[in-house]
Amino acid sequence: MKRKPVHVSMFSGGASSAFVAYHMVQTFGKENCILFFTNTLWEHEDNYRFMHEVADYIGLEITYRTDGRTPEEVFYDYRYMGNSRLAKCSEELKVRQTVLFIEELRSDHGLEPILYFGIGRHEQHRAENLKQFYEHYPLEPVETRFPLITTFKEEVNVKQIIEEEWGIRLPEMYKLGFAHANCGGRCVRGGFRHYAQLYKIWPDVYYEQEEMEERFRQTFNKDVSILKRNGGPFTLRQFRELLEREGVDKYLCQEEDTVPCVCTV
Repeated sequence: MKRKPVHVSMFSGGASSAFVAYHMVQTFGKENCILFFTNTLWEHEDNYRFMHEVADYIGLEITYRTDGRTPEEVFYDYRYMGNSRLAKCSEELKVRQTVLFIEELRSDHGLEPILYFGIGRHEQHRAENLKQFYEHYPLEPVETRFPLITTFKEEVNVKQIIEEEWGIRLPEMYKLGFAHANCGGRCVRGGFRHYAQLYKIWPDVYYEQEEMEERFRQTFNKDVSILKRNGGPFTLRQFRELLEREGVDKYLCQEEDTVPCVCTV
């Protein structure tokens, strides 16, 4: 029996995914759409405020899926510290939950999901990676769509639209200068600039990450770290000491070669 299509917004708590969710609902109607959010349990509290205000504006409830573990618990389960090159936390807490939800929609509800991502033109490589992933990883291929690339001919200032036209305040992390609002600033896929920003804005959170990293290193007796330098480990403690010697601003100007998790923007 042919499944009925359902349009699923990969709703991350960021501005781009919020705009794409709105566009999706305007195009296909609330009755044919789902706002889907995978919770890592590390999100900043203001992200939840933003998501619920957006959901109210769009007119859809948020569908939550939570593994139940934090990223740190995933690192311990796999005996592997997440970093900018490989983040098991993203695989387990976001991607795996998404695939399980896809199969739930198919087997339990007779629906065929189409996934929508808030990825823009400047990140087309990410769109291609996601397209390839969802064509091969689930039991059957899943269609993925990227309206900010395929539908809109020019770059859309989604943050301005959300604040000025929708009247919704953006997540606090944007206001504080973070490039993305993942995991309350503790995203292990962040690089030197991200962690310099974290140390400048929320030094207490930086120390929490530093202590988490040190606990893991001692527990498993492994020379591993979130950050890498010259092809090897470079711990958050080492980076903090560097920031204290050389100043934070030097590293806030560096270009970042990392990206946020695959399901989020």
